[in-house]
Amino acid sequence: MAERRQPLISGNWKMHHDHFEALRTVQKLSYNLADHDYAKVAVSVHPPFTDLRTVQTAMESDRMKFALGAQHCHWEEKGAFTGEVSPVFLAKLNLAYVICGHSERRELFGETDDDVNRKVKAILKHGMTPIMCCGETDAEREAGEAQSKVEGQIRAGLAGITAEQAAGLVVAYEPIWAIGTGKTATPEDAQEMCAVVRRVVAEVHGADAAAGVRVQYGGSVKPGNAADLMSQADIDGALVGGASLDADDFAQIVVASV
Repeated sequence: MAERRQPLISGNWKMHHDHFEALRTVQKLSYNLADHDYAKVAVSVHPPFTDLRTVQTAMESDRMKFALGAQHCHWEEKGAFTGEVSPVFLAKLNLAYVICGHSERRELFGETDDDVNRKVKAILKHGMTPIMCCGETDAEREAGEAQSKVEGQIRAGLAGITAEQAAGLVVAYEPIWAIGTGKTATPEDAQEMCAVVRRVVAEVHGADAAAGVRVQYGGSVKPGNAADLMSQADIDGALVGGASLDADDFAQIVVASV
């Protein structure tokens, strides 16, 4: 069986930080992290589209050691898709990762499992790594449908890709039910569902793919709970939202995950 991959801590800035704020944030983050941190944990930041060129230039000129990613893309390379961004454009910026199927894209903008699958394929085609998100709502969890919902999302997202490609993916489990509901996902809750993700990858693409895929947890990760979450057997990293906007908090999460 293949060895498990290096954990990945990703900061999803959503619709926050203009390019000036983004520049200050990555500069401070780079200052806060040491070489020995990167030796054990991979780190990526995912600013808004308008920030990407500024951040890319700063990262390359200052030789920052974390990776750059986008929050979203279209599956087509070009066309009459006003407001969308081509994976070709992102690849030209030397991006390493692209988030796809985030719960907000699914819930607010109507992205389907088929849309996510097409994006996964497009991201892979252009040499970047998808961070494919999955997760259930509060109503689905209360109805006992959590595992079936996530299983369906994973199977749909993996359709038509090879076992080798699956092994290189990042899958982020987001408990939508724990976001803005007052409910809390415990490390045990997170582990249970991340184990489901790895099991489904194994069923679809085999044990080596399941060992290689990195399974992130993405639900209110903070400096205070990061270590407990990262200690779980099937959690290989975190997709961090609000806490990643502050370079000090995000660096603490990275250090806690080492």
